[in-house]
Amino acid sequence: MTLVNNDPTTKRALGIIAGGGDLPRAIADNARENGRQVFVAVVDDAVGPWVNAYPHDRSSMGLVGRTLGLLHAHNCKDVVFAGYVSRPNFFKLRYDWKGITWFPPVLWGMRSGDNTLLDVMAGLFEKEGFTMKGVGDVAPGLQIAEGPLGRVAPTPEDEKDIATAISLARAHGRRDEGQAIVVRAAKVLAIEGRDGTDAMLQRLGQLPPGRGVLAKALKPIQSRKSDLPTIGVATVKNAAACGLAGIAIEAHTALVLGKTAVIEAADALDLFVVGVPARA
Repeated sequence: MTLVNNDPTTKRALGIIAGGGDLPRAIADNARENGRQVFVAVVDDAVGPWVNAYPHDRSSMGLVGRTLGLLHAHNCKDVVFAGYVSRPNFFKLRYDWKGITWFPPVLWGMRSGDNTLLDVMAGLFEKEGFTMKGVGDVAPGLQIAEGPLGRVAPTPEDEKDIATAISLARAHGRRDEGQAIVVRAAKVLAIEGRDGTDAMLQRLGQLPPGRGVLAKALKPIQSRKSDLPTIGVATVKNAAACGLAGIAIEAHTALVLGKTAVIEAADALDLFVVGVPARA
């Protein structure tokens, strides 16, 4: 007997607008494991050779019509943004006609902040007939649950730092500048800028022996369709190198890339990774 799959979402490919980093690959792998076809539209040169394992083609931020055509040609109704894209000089890009028509709202979004830019881009894609998805919609297995991830749990002293750090990270996010903050003994030691979490930790350097926590939280002004707080093995190693006790991120919101490897690294470094309740 042949079983018929009547789920329409598995009969059309998931379109991934892919930049650099590990997230696009994690989404593609998760979708394939769940029986869904994937097409990757590469829009940044930092995308690695992993993309050769998937149907893909290259475009650019200015060639919007080409990108839209590729997504339609590969039966992509659902689309997700994933990965980092190097911000170009928009006045030096090569544009097609659709890219020219998108230029004014995109430029306005860029000048209004990263979150506004992503919202503008999502709205433009939706006007073209696509349904924009968040990572949690297409790869929920990448999100962290509440509680420790691994054998190490925060102490009561750590819990105080976690509460402070998460609250301050959310406040920082309202300014649309970053998602992460480092707190030790209720004192802020580092704040994430536009260059990201790893750069923040590298600037922080090696701390004197003690505790301290890295917290990452969703910006209160942003949707859940793009740029979710994310950690991976590198984040764990960098936090440990700074002398921090652990990492706190929002449960059912933040993403953990390479979850098994993250657990192994955190346990080996005696560092906690914990999911805390997300703001309602």
